[in-house]
Amino acid sequence: MNSYVAVVGLGYVGLPLAVSMARAGMQVLGVDTDPAVRHAVDRREPPFAEPGLAAALRAVPTDRLTTAEALPERPPAAVILCVGTPVAPDAHQPDLRQLRAAVDGIAPRIAEDTLVVVRSTVPVGTCRRYVLPALRRGVAAPLLACCPERTIQGLAMAELGSLPQIVGGLDSRSRARADQLFAAVCPDRVPVSSLEAAEMTKLACNAHTDLIYGFGNELALTAAALGLDAWEIIDAANLRYPRPDISGPGYVGGSCLTKDPYLLLDSAGRAGRWMPMVAAARAVNESVPYAVVDGFRAALARHGDRPATEAKVLVCGMAYKGRPATDDVRGGAAAVVATLLGPTVGTLAGHDFLVPEDRTKELGYEPVDLDEGLCDADGVILLNDHPGYRELEPEAVRSRMRAGRVVFDVWGVARQRLDGAPGVRYLRYGRG
Repeated sequence: MNSYVAVVGLGYVGLPLAVSMARAGMQVLGVDTDPAVRHAVDRREPPFAEPGLAAALRAVPTDRLTTAEALPERPPAAVILCVGTPVAPDAHQPDLRQLRAAVDGIAPRIAEDTLVVVRSTVPVGTCRRYVLPALRRGVAAPLLACCPERTIQGLAMAELGSLPQIVGGLDSRSRARADQLFAAVCPDRVPVSSLEAAEMTKLACNAHTDLIYGFGNELALTAAALGLDAWEIIDAANLRYPRPDISGPGYVGGSCLTKDPYLLLDSAGRAGRWMPMVAAARAVNESVPYAVVDGFRAALARHGDRPATEAKVLVCGMAYKGRPATDDVRGGAAAVVATLLGPTVGTLAGHDFLVPEDRTKELGYEPVDLDEGLCDADGVILLNDHPGYRELEPEAVRSRMRAGRVVFDVWGVARQRLDGAPGVRYLRYGRG
């Protein structure tokens, strides 16, 4: 098989795949409409943080991985679509404009034997309903496969080579070609019967994860209302009990878990079905930032030594998660918290170990380093579980913060050092 492959979309999904395929000996063209992204890749400097990616990218020979704004005239052996598929913020309907633009861009430039792979997460039926007719405008009998990405940020390079790769095809020839393509980077591959089966498998994975986390959050909200500690209850329930563990509470974010349940709900709706468990889990998980802000405000009102309108609040954790660490803020709680708190406090400062200061500012915060943020702060919200926040010392909190010293820890990341520390009002999400 011709080893010339094009990867369309060089983001958190596309670039690790492009680098992995180039390292496996393929000739890879990375296609992205953003010149800043292309220039960064050409300089061998990833435009985002992902462990192992920078070293792997630098190790790829210059001629093995190149970039372009669009697919060139020479048809590649395969085109892999890795563009974003968000949902509309309010209606939560699928927004497939990026995918449609990508398909329209490649359709005139593929050959009869070019395999097109949809790696983006899409509603069930998207490949057959939209991608296939668009490709048929270029070739009579397209080769089309759906091979969804299932890695998590922070472990993408390792998981590309270890996770089972779902492979679905329009027909047996398409599936066989896709299986052969991914064999170079994914030793474990799972064939499924159709494009739709592959599409739904990915949605099922993330909706299930969202549902599991949603139950932990439901327990947290209820335990707090009952004056109990959800962490104690969950730890006791899991200890030496031979059933699936109950997940701990915390904000469920990211570009996948905040949208893929809605893609599954949209898919079910097209078939006349409603999935109440999926919808309920998403509603619970989306309520977490509101519960955190409500609890923090109440504590600040009780213990703060100046009015909220004059208070300085430090929010730690702009990225949607802290472990494995990432600089991705998509689907994170930080934007919601800024909207809720920003207009009501004197100063809203933001800190993150990886997110650049300009991105922190865009989210609605005054970017600070950790020491600067603690200085003269009335309250702190530890919004994600980055291990760096475990190192917060009680003495640093006491000496830098104002007398109220409210610390609201969503994940319990600092509980070993701060819970019970004299002079610190340490609150945990899920504890009444």
